[in-house]
Amino acid sequence: MSQQANPRGTFLKIADLLRKQIKDDPAMTELPPLAGVMRDHKVSRGVAIRAFGLLRQEGAAEPVPGGRWRVIRPDARPDRRPLDQRLADVIAADGLDVGDAFPSASALVDRFGASRPTVTKALEKLEAAGVLAGGGQGRVRTVRAVPRREGRS
Repeated sequence: MSQQANPRGTFLKIADLLRKQIKDDPAMTELPPLAGVMRDHKVSRGVAIRAFGLLRQEGAAEPVPGGRWRVIRPDARPDRRPLDQRLADVIAADGLDVGDAFPSASALVDRFGASRPTVTKALEKLEAAGVLAGGGQGRVRTVRAVPRREGRS
């Protein structure tokens, strides 16, 4: 967008471009960084924020901690459970038994898109609950107990 363009409606054009980008790339999970949108389209921070806000109103994106924005697909609802509960599901999903090695914190950071400190806190909760054993720098965490899924009545 040129600096000479009428600023009214510029955020609508950027939102349209972002919508098209989301539609064209089914693997896209996050919107480009705010600074990248500002640089690529030569717009102010306020214009970029308004475009992101419009996508939020439409239910196409939502802010996540750390200043990023997550893409929301109509066919897939994001799992909003606490990370420790989602990590406990890894045991069943990966077919792990008692004594098996649990994935590393680095692998879990990549898998869940969470920060390392957040993953570490969730792993500590699972250790405190008796689901995992071991851990710490350079040590492999192992499955201590397989969590049972309790059905709702």
